[in-house]
Amino acid sequence: MDSRPVAVIDSGIGGLPYLAWLRDHLPCETLVYVADRKNFPYGEKTPEQVRSAVADLAQRLQTECDPKLLVVACNTASVLALEHLRAVFPGPVVGVVPAVKTSAAMTRNGHIGVLATQRTIDGGYLEHLVQEFCPGKSVATWAAPDLVTLVENDFLQPDAVGRAAVLTSWANIIQSQGADTVVLGCTHFLYVTDELSRLLGTEVVLLDSRDGVGKRVLKLLVEGSLEAQSPGESRLYFTSDRRWNPQELFGHERKFKHFALQFGLSYGGPWSDSF
Repeated sequence: MDSRPVAVIDSGIGGLPYLAWLRDHLPCETLVYVADRKNFPYGEKTPEQVRSAVADLAQRLQTECDPKLLVVACNTASVLALEHLRAVFPGPVVGVVPAVKTSAAMTRNGHIGVLATQRTIDGGYLEHLVQEFCPGKSVATWAAPDLVTLVENDFLQPDAVGRAAVLTSWANIIQSQGADTVVLGCTHFLYVTDELSRLLGTEVVLLDSRDGVGKRVLKLLVEGSLEAQSPGESRLYFTSDRRWNPQELFGHERKFKHFALQFGLSYGGPWSDSF
């Protein structure tokens, strides 16, 4: 048995629904969530910048929390940096894989859509999944950085009219392409699943990878005899930048305190970029 925590990382709040799956299905585990806000958004960084950011985050996690397993709850980081992380992180590393295989089995009309970041689309791994699992299918890929920004910033700067306009635009794009199955290839999109579903109607199925990722974590914990007997205090942290002014830091603290409470985590506060 191993009482060390399971760590979950993302550039922002996108990975929290994955943490919620782990909390619900692995109640004896202690969880640590780190939002790499300093380097948000990963989807607009170069591959080298993403690899450097997640490697630094993994190092900080080892120093501060000594996690036994790391979940990279970000499609962009998983596509670009997973192998690098596995070479430097001492424990198992689980990434997020777009649910392309599942979409190929579920589509009724052979038209599949993938909503993702530009880096996930350009990374090559998504193309490999499509070639392997979707022969004879029509697969459209769409980069949606505006959805990532909407989800990450809506708590601090809510704009109901702007939110509706962005989501309606994406619903129209999906419907115009005739896709009956859409893969959510960025963890941030889980926050708008219900709204998108209402706009798209019952004929379009939205898919994510929470169940597959969670079951993989459970399997690795069992195989490695890493299961815990009882949970400790689960916490949320975020990385901060010394260049932020006090008002900006306060805004991020208010936001992450809210999400810590929402997901049943203690608020651990910011990790500065000097340690």
